[in-house]
Amino acid sequence: MGRGRQKAKHTKIARELKSFSPSVNYSALERELGHPSDDSEPEYVDKWADQYEDEDEDELEKA
Repeated sequence: MGRGRQKAKHTKIARELKSFSPSVNYSALERELGHPSDDSEPEYVDKWADQYEDEDEDELEKA
């Protein structure tokens, strides 16, 4: 394909993409990105936090 035909094809595609505006379901997007309104998900709890002492705390107590 010659440069002129290639450029014309790219120009046509660029114009189509420029005028393309898809329909967006904003309520579904908000539900997906927002915080859950119900408390079905428990908050994150570190189950190992109380099992081991932090090394930093030991160094602070010694000083």
